[in-house]
Amino acid sequence: MAVDATPLLAYCAEQRAASGAPVTPAAVVGLAFQRAVEQVPAFHNRVVFGRIVPFTSYDVAFAVDIEGGDDLAPTKVRAADTKTVAEVAAELAAGAERLRARTDKDFQTTSGIARLVPWFLLRPLLMVASVLNGGLGVRAFGQPAHPLGSLFVTNIGSFGLDEGYVAPVPLARVPLYVCVGAVSDAAMVVDGAVVARPQVVITATADHRLVDGAHAAKVARIVRALLADPVQIDRRS
Repeated sequence: MAVDATPLLAYCAEQRAASGAPVTPAAVVGLAFQRAVEQVPAFHNRVVFGRIVPFTSYDVAFAVDIEGGDDLAPTKVRAADTKTVAEVAAELAAGAERLRARTDKDFQTTSGIARLVPWFLLRPLLMVASVLNGGLGVRAFGQPAHPLGSLFVTNIGSFGLDEGYVAPVPLARVPLYVCVGAVSDAAMVVDGAVVARPQVVITATADHRLVDGAHAAKVARIVRALLADPVQIDRRS
């Protein structure tokens, strides 16, 4: 969906000035989706041995580009439902700094294992990791339980791309992937007149075993309303 980014950009600027945290559109969009998932709990499940199992925590993972995009890794914000936009942004920035500085122990351990494992053992290893990490929620192979959280967000806008779709990672068993494009000017109709406004295109990929179009439409409506008035994201009932 294409969203007028005017209130989103204003909110990011206000939050950066008030909190000092590096609040970005991607962080705000990610938390808006997390808030929507709370209201559409079908998106907060995973499939384990053919059964639908709920996640116990609202963890949101964000993709971090390393070395100019030559490598990507997730940094996970745990219990995002208990945190404000500024808190999530600060935690995301700290996680990204660790990954880029190569001081994230989990990422370094997993990368080392991937380099050492013979190619013919890599597929069986990934299958085991899928069951342990993504399914049962057990720490293994240097990765924490549910390394991509229950919601994964990637910001392709940082590479100048307007729109894209995230391919699901089956071994992670994530029910919802969100892709945030670049903010760019677009023609919009405002009060009956065509004007140029900043716009961001947001796409989502979901596990169809868990949700259908009706669930997606409800989440989209909630997210669109929150991004039209981002202050509501931190107002918890």
